[in-house]
Amino acid sequence: MTELEGTTQRLVGDDSFVSLYRRFRPGTFSALRGQPHVVRALQHAVAENRVGHAYLFSGPRGTGKTSTARILAKALNCTDLHEGEPCGACTSCIEITKGTSLDVTELDAASNNGVDAMRDLVNHANLGTPGRWKVYIVDEVHMLSNAAANALLKTLEEPPSHVVFVLATTDPQKVPATIRSRTQHLEFRLLGSDTLATLLSEVRVEAGLAVDDESLAAAVRRAKGSARDALSALDQVAAAGSADDVVPIFDGVIDALVESDAGALLVALAELHDAGWGPQQLATELIQELRTGFLGHVAPQLNDVVRAEQPAQHERMHELGLPRIVRTMEAIGKAQIQMRDAPEPQVVLELALVRSARLDLDDSPAALAERLSRIEQRLAEGGVPSAPLGTPTPAPAALPRPGSAAEAAIAVARAAAAAPTEATVAQTPAAPIKPSEKPSLGAIRRQQAAAPAAPEPVSTPDPLPPEVEPMPTATPAAPVHPAGQAAGPLDVEQLNEAWKTVHSTLPVKAKAILAIGRFVGTDGARADFALPNAAHVDRARECVPAMASALVASLGRPLEVSLVVGEEPSNVAVHDEDDVEESVEAFATLVEESKSAGNIDSLASAKIFEAFPGSIEVTE
Repeated sequence: MTELEGTTQRLVGDDSFVSLYRRFRPGTFSALRGQPHVVRALQHAVAENRVGHAYLFSGPRGTGKTSTARILAKALNCTDLHEGEPCGACTSCIEITKGTSLDVTELDAASNNGVDAMRDLVNHANLGTPGRWKVYIVDEVHMLSNAAANALLKTLEEPPSHVVFVLATTDPQKVPATIRSRTQHLEFRLLGSDTLATLLSEVRVEAGLAVDDESLAAAVRRAKGSARDALSALDQVAAAGSADDVVPIFDGVIDALVESDAGALLVALAELHDAGWGPQQLATELIQELRTGFLGHVAPQLNDVVRAEQPAQHERMHELGLPRIVRTMEAIGKAQIQMRDAPEPQVVLELALVRSARLDLDDSPAALAERLSRIEQRLAEGGVPSAPLGTPTPAPAALPRPGSAAEAAIAVARAAAAAPTEATVAQTPAAPIKPSEKPSLGAIRRQQAAAPAAPEPVSTPDPLPPEVEPMPTATPAAPVHPAGQAAGPLDVEQLNEAWKTVHSTLPVKAKAILAIGRFVGTDGARADFALPNAAHVDRARECVPAMASALVASLGRPLEVSLVVGEEPSNVAVHDEDDVEESVEAFATLVEESKSAGNIDSLASAKIFEAFPGSIEVTE
């Protein structure tokens, strides 16, 4: 008998205080709560004498694994067994309950995980005991070292005929597969809220505890499916006299979230913090509180709130709304991760909850979707969509009715005001264009072929109602006037567009010399015409008068042309693939005509220039 077992027995014998989870530990299969599948399997095995040589009990803490192992040991050695149920009154049952039986050996693998402890257990397995069966209970078996697990394997597979091993663990995945394969695996489950509420109600009556229903419900919530945790929470509630010291009360937090009141929310959190609740604990408990509302919206049958508390809880969570609940739970979950390394965890939790309360402070997709949902709901109800918090709300009389002609007119006016007009484009000064950017003739033809058709005229919307002020409309653009009329400030782009037309009207020599030039700048009265080099500029000076006259006639305004040296163009017209092909075909036609006439001299320079636009005659 260990010191702890002797102390426990002395405390029980002296009628001293014993924790509720020890005092009300189940002693029979019928007293075991929430594990009917385990009870049926073990009772039938004992009643039909088909008990396995090794069992593996796995499941969350506080679900009855060790208690079931002791009940099985009682059933195997009970002298008055009834259909697989131990009597609990014979000498063997009493000794096992007291912890003084030689037929039961318990080992904590968490503190005895070495190979020496396991070898000692194996060496004593062959020794006889007063009872019919010798039961070894190894708790937290996943904590055994590899050497200790290997030392247990052979005996676990072929134990003595009077030995039964019961291995218990909260993490079966860490138990070696060689051990799992040698056992019958029974999985324990968490207890439902109704089962825990019934258990605590019976314990309250039997122990004579002055605990109200609200405190009982708080103990059930805190247990989260564990019978031992539920009894420990009930012990704490009974000692404190109120559930307020066991579970934080989030009424102020929930109300502030419903009202979107960030100030009240921070005050409620500060009060909980001053009461001694840490940020991590508050985050955990608040998620559990919100989870009850989430399940109430989605799957009420899964809600673990006590039935008497559900109506009030459902009403509060209905006001909060499912989107807000889900978004708040996600925000708190992320805050829990950030709080681990944050110097001020409380600030992280406060920021997460304030963003949940104030939609205008949260730019997440979930918050934007919730704002859009509220606007749609208000529009469907015939109301006015509310503006984000912190922004002034316009008077309802100044807004049109949804779907009215006025609303359509306002939309058209706003679109017209937002779009750039022709006048705006025409008045925007264009950046100087380098000669290398001059488009080829083939590119111009392809651009003109792909140009979209002129848009259809937009019908005039219905007039705005008198209570809505019309939106300002854009000033129509000034049309491009033909020659002889001024058309506003002159820019480089307009000059080059006019030059395309003027160039074809020039004499053949001027057209050939100036073909590779381009306007690169203008101040309205003077225009700079760039050519590749100084020699080309000297050759083109005699063409300037004809060029200027043609431009003045086309633009309808006085203009002085100045020749400047620019960069060598890389894509002059003759370099375009389509233009080259046309020029070659034209030149081939001229050659064939000359051959047919029998006089190759008929290829005059004028015809060559006509076949190859932009070519230059070079004389020695």
